[in-house]
Amino acid sequence: MQLHGKNMIGASLSAEGTQTLVAVAPQTSETLAPPFFEATTAEVDRAAVLAAEAAGVFAACSAEQVAELLDRIAEEIAALGDALIERAAQESGLSKDRLTGERTRTVNQIRLFAEIVRDGSWVNASIDTAMPERMPLPRPDIRRMLIPLGPVAVFGASNFPLAFSVAGGDTISALAASNPVIVKAHPAHPGTSELVAQAIARAIQSSALPSGIFSLLQGASPRVSIDLVTHPQIKAVGFTGSEAAGRAIFDAAARRAEPIPVYAEMGSVNPLFVLPGALAKGPEALAKGIFNSVNLGVGQFCTKPGLVIGIDGTQFGRLRELLADMFGSALPGTMLYTGLRNAFETRLGTASKIAGVKAQASVQPREAEGTEGAPAMLITDAETWLHNEALQGEIFGPATISVTCGSREELLRVAKQIRGSLTATIHGTPEDLEKYSDLVALLRMRAGRLIFNGYPTGVEVSHAMHHGGPYPATMDPKFTSVGAAAIYRFARPICYQDFPEPMLPSELQNANPRKLWRMMDRRWTREGL
Repeated sequence: MQLHGKNMIGASLSAEGTQTLVAVAPQTSETLAPPFFEATTAEVDRAAVLAAEAAGVFAACSAEQVAELLDRIAEEIAALGDALIERAAQESGLSKDRLTGERTRTVNQIRLFAEIVRDGSWVNASIDTAMPERMPLPRPDIRRMLIPLGPVAVFGASNFPLAFSVAGGDTISALAASNPVIVKAHPAHPGTSELVAQAIARAIQSSALPSGIFSLLQGASPRVSIDLVTHPQIKAVGFTGSEAAGRAIFDAAARRAEPIPVYAEMGSVNPLFVLPGALAKGPEALAKGIFNSVNLGVGQFCTKPGLVIGIDGTQFGRLRELLADMFGSALPGTMLYTGLRNAFETRLGTASKIAGVKAQASVQPREAEGTEGAPAMLITDAETWLHNEALQGEIFGPATISVTCGSREELLRVAKQIRGSLTATIHGTPEDLEKYSDLVALLRMRAGRLIFNGYPTGVEVSHAMHHGGPYPATMDPKFTSVGAAAIYRFARPICYQDFPEPMLPSELQNANPRKLWRMMDRRWTREGL
């Protein structure tokens, strides 16, 4: 399929700027055509104004119209076929098999939200009927539901060019809640982004909906991002990326005359605790599982276990030795782009130079000019870890830190000092969980998902999934960026008091024509009044 390199502002193409960017194949350092025009401030403004104009029409669409749009988007993305996979593989260095699986996840995720929209119960309709005879004061008729926020800015992630990008969870959950979306494409994969954006545009056109409900902006300059976040028509932001970039976007949004929510998923260390019961079963399988989880996708998963923590002893020492051998003989892998590889090596180098830290890195050579990252494990003790901030943050890439604790009490001290994370994992027995219930209680305060005898890489897209956590994992731990509940980020409550029934949305009308689950006079029901 032909790439034009232009910004997509609704149904219009625009290339007003003088600055361009190009994609670079990480495996070969080859420049990929075409050049992509960086969005100007005027183009950002036009996209935001167009989205605001479309917001009212989109919010008034029926649930079936929105669900049909999502189904069409899924169909159009699937119809891109090999062209999408080949371009994504060129731009990201990820394997075609991995990207094919990611496309399936993306399409299934879109279809899940279509189901959620059709069901409609996500709007959380609540009705407290009037009680005119109540003493000392009568109760009015009160009805509440969720409605769209308005235009949403979404930033594509580098490590999932499909599932967390132009048609990823942020975009689709925002569209499912009937919000227009403006996507800022990640500069590492502008061609992949354009292909998916073209698919979305075709779906919108065939649905006869306003073109302003979706736009795609290109750019590598922070100016494009700040222009978008600070535009007065933008009402919320979805972001997946580094802590530094997420914080810059959050701060810019907070400085606005009208501050807006920024749902940012950022750095996460994802601690993995190894308790005595797990070690008693033998460390061999555990070492293999940890190694594979750390190095999955060359360590470029937000849920990679960045800390492996246990109590000193023969068995934990054996686990550490096995891991060191695995990391020492592991092959370098292609990372997503040069800047990411450089940041990984800088963070790893700083941490490895701390007194009390031993580095066990791959002895296999990597390409000097490429984007390969060499797997590594840092080995240290609890006291060193506790007193060095450089060991406590995320090192994004194929590395982990093994922390040996001298006692149960020291292990709990480490747990207390762990930064907010998306996940925390415990390997042990049910008896270990009872004995270390205080550890479980601590980790509940520091993570959004607790895993027992498993590995954090791999996030199921489902109703029960929570992919979030305390800062700096996310800006707001109450919300998830994966799964059905992601839709709640982009909706707000509206309450109607004593409104005539014909003026109420169908979700709040007496007959309940959509047969939603509603909270009516303190009980859940699908019945009408």
